[in-house]
Amino acid sequence: MMNTARPMPRLSFGSGALAVNGSRTLPEEVAVAISYNGSTQAVMMATPADLVDFAYGFSLTEGIAVPEEIATITPIETAKGIDLQIWLHQDAEARLTARRRHMTGPVGCGLCGIDSLDEAVRQPKFIFDHAFTISANEVRAAIGSLSGAQPLHDSTRAAHAAGFWSGGLVAAREDVGRHNALDKLAGHLARMPRQTGAILLTSRVSIDMVQKVAAIGQPVLVAVSAPTAHAVDLAHQAGLTLIALARPDGFEVFTHPGRITAPNAGAFHVA
Repeated sequence: MMNTARPMPRLSFGSGALAVNGSRTLPEEVAVAISYNGSTQAVMMATPADLVDFAYGFSLTEGIAVPEEIATITPIETAKGIDLQIWLHQDAEARLTARRRHMTGPVGCGLCGIDSLDEAVRQPKFIFDHAFTISANEVRAAIGSLSGAQPLHDSTRAAHAAGFWSGGLVAAREDVGRHNALDKLAGHLARMPRQTGAILLTSRVSIDMVQKVAAIGQPVLVAVSAPTAHAVDLAHQAGLTLIALARPDGFEVFTHPGRITAPNAGAFHVA
């Protein structure tokens, strides 16, 4: 598999006028084609790591197939990138064929295979898990733990991460793209025994990220950056507890605070 990062020469200018020769390690991004049964569905610029996870996760979060409907996944390196060749079982292939009949334009990162406004802002899967709770201390510990599980970001300062917390950090995935990192995590979790917990993100929260988390089926989303207003609306409709601007010393809750065990956590009303 290709390298995920490599050193590149650069000139460094500090507070003085002198330039210093050196190098900086930068992340790789390559074209990754996602193909189903021999036909390309989308092409992403992505970090060339955890690509089997990526294939499973993209298929799940885009509503194409669950893991049981995927027969094989074969990453094939080419001169221009990587072709993720995914072969679907009959039912999933039939659904995808029907979906493609209605596609009128090119696909794009984040909203891949979307051809209508209705589908772009589609109602996410509702999360019925009302029993799960997480303490305020656990939220702070969770987001703190993610900072220690980002080797690509630590070496390059140019990668996003997505993690899963359930009493501790269970898994984390990195990518130059925030959607890709979440899809890689989704693919990993989809093939593990089911645990309930919180999805952790180093990025902002847009509506497509809420849709993907809802497809994963976890009840809590914790992000270090702010959400968009529409993402908050969608998280509320999906029954998702949305926590953002999370730091080890504090965080803000935008939807469904009842899952957080802290004094006065339920004293909140969506406008």
